[in-house]
Amino acid sequence: MDVRSIRLLLMSFTALVVSVGAVAQQGPIIEPNLERRDIREADIDSENVEIGVFAGQVSIEDFSSSSIVGVSLGYHITENIFAEATYAQADAGETSFEILSGGAPFLTEEQREYRYYDLSVGYNFNGELFVTQNTVFNTDFFVTVGGGSTDFGGESQFTLSLGAGYRVLITDYFALRLDVRDRIFNSEIIGEEKDTHNIQYTLGATYFF
Repeated sequence: MDVRSIRLLLMSFTALVVSVGAVAQQGPIIEPNLERRDIREADIDSENVEIGVFAGQVSIEDFSSSSIVGVSLGYHITENIFAEATYAQADAGETSFEILSGGAPFLTEEQREYRYYDLSVGYNFNGELFVTQNTVFNTDFFVTVGGGSTDFGGESQFTLSLGAGYRVLITDYFALRLDVRDRIFNSEIIGEEKDTHNIQYTLGATYFF
């Protein structure tokens, strides 16, 4: 290596040292300046049992919509999986034929009592609901599937229950729920045997312990 090459190499090394020193004096290029927010959220910690009441509307196929009330008892096996037993009752309205014809009713008052109980398994998809910048509630969107029995029209029928819902945890022991259920059972009350779909929408409050 000749003298000229050595001189160029020394000049390059000196320039590199000067550049590194300048960057070090300037400090970090990106300086995070984020403040941690204090947020409020409720968790289900040691409370695995959920008991609740609900009310809403049920559309009984071939009969008009009616008010429905019920109770539920659930057990959260894990954070995502839960089992739930439900009982509810309603008084069915009249069929379109009864309303339009004004003829003899299909059912007696006692046979119009619509009652069911079932056992379902559900799966929670956990989420959060931000109400304000500093207030957030834990939430669950959940789906359920189950089976049970429905007493209606003087008969008891096995019933398949498919549902979905949304749960908002107000505190670690109190929650509000919106539920939708399709309860499917075989019926021949109006003279034609078929599977009936009975959709219900309910709003409920539950307590964890």
